[in-house]
Amino acid sequence: MNRLSACLITLNEEHNLPRALASLEGIADEIIVVDSGSTDQTQVIARQHGAAFFERAWTNYSEQKNCAAARAENDWVLSMDADEELSSALQTALLDWKKRETEFSVYEMARKTWYLGAWIKHSGWYPDFQRRLYRREVAQFAGIIHESLKFPGQPGRLPGDLLHYTVRSFAEHQANVERYTALAARQMFEAGKRNWHGAMWLATPWSWFQNYFLRGGFLDGYRGALISQMAARSVRLKYAKLGKLIEQEQRGASGEQP
Repeated sequence: MNRLSACLITLNEEHNLPRALASLEGIADEIIVVDSGSTDQTQVIARQHGAAFFERAWTNYSEQKNCAAARAENDWVLSMDADEELSSALQTALLDWKKRETEFSVYEMARKTWYLGAWIKHSGWYPDFQRRLYRREVAQFAGIIHESLKFPGQPGRLPGDLLHYTVRSFAEHQANVERYTALAARQMFEAGKRNWHGAMWLATPWSWFQNYFLRGGFLDGYRGALISQMAARSVRLKYAKLGKLIEQEQRGASGEQP
């Protein structure tokens, strides 16, 4: 029997957390929650579901998730976000996986997103394979944003969907885009990327075309149109914000005042 530790990171997740933890009942042998300063009922809810609760000052997504995995007692870790839930099909797949010999060190699963009142089936958002089940000694998360598992070899795949309850309003989607593009720009800047004009003007329309037409966004109706629009906006904003960081650097190098 493969014993499994479910690991989650949280910050004020009282709205989402009960759903996520309920879906882990009978699946996880242990639940670890690493929290970065919640002021709502997150801690109470976590403890009510039998989770081990730890506090850690926020640094970035990867470090928070790796910290949670380091707290686990079992070799196998299932990393989930608080706004996610195991579908019944994925629960069944995990129960079956726990009973058999493992062929891979990392497994991925499709993620399906609930957006503005409907499941998104195209638009580049589905199947959106996520690598979340892994042996903690062979894999760890890396990246400031859009963190991903780094590991040798190829992953296996489990049937069933990881259900993702993303933004509850378009305004929240807009706010998320502003926040993530600022982080993305900073990450590109620190990685040494300095060419941004051409990328901003060429990649922005390509992003819209790719998501709306090539990835079937039009099949998701007006939601697909919004997703494609916001994906293009994300591209434009992250390069524009990178440009501002480069300009600030250049002013600093020349001794100019901001």
